[in-house]
Amino acid sequence: MTLNRLLNSVSFPALGILAVSCAMLTLLLYLLPDPVLAQTSPEIKPDIDQLKHGIAYIYKLDPVDTAGKGYKLVYMVAPPLAAYWKFKTDFENDFLLTNKLITEHRLVAHKNNVAITESIYTTKPGVRFRWRTISFPDIHRLNFELQNPKECGQKFHFGHIQLEAAGDHTIVTQTAYFDFFGATLWMNYPWYGGMRHYLNYTARWEQETITRLIDRYK
Repeated sequence: MTLNRLLNSVSFPALGILAVSCAMLTLLLYLLPDPVLAQTSPEIKPDIDQLKHGIAYIYKLDPVDTAGKGYKLVYMVAPPLAAYWKFKTDFENDFLLTNKLITEHRLVAHKNNVAITESIYTTKPGVRFRWRTISFPDIHRLNFELQNPKECGQKFHFGHIQLEAAGDHTIVTQTAYFDFFGATLWMNYPWYGGMRHYLNYTARWEQETITRLIDRYK
């Protein structure tokens, strides 16, 4: 059954009840205690020992100068900074296709420190997300921004990734801000498909992938 047929088969009172139920669910999820988040305050730094054991810290953020939502994801990878930087700036790679959330990836253009890439995600089949990433090798930082948000059903999506040496390992801090229909529900949904599931999977996948491919980037 298509979405239009489904909506046509539902009466207006039922749609009203559905809308109220969704609003109530969003409010409930917002008020529930958050057992998955390592810390809820962005001012509290992650514990280095927990990071070494593979724990990812996820913080909910509210943009200061705009609407929408945001997050900060902090985790540690085993390789040293130099090797991991090569991994993160390998824009013409094939390893992204081992990520179960990505079905297609390609490098569109790469000039100096600016790369344009396109990816298709399992959550939005057939839609190409075009990203512009600016590399700052002197400070090991990547700034990224979605170039076609309207085509992807978003108002905006941008952020940055900061890498920091921690002895022989590397701490990764990814911060992003976004706005799309259902962003609040996605951010607060505590189960499969929500933001925490997506970010925890992303951190684990990167930890495992760079470890597997470390010889390529030494």
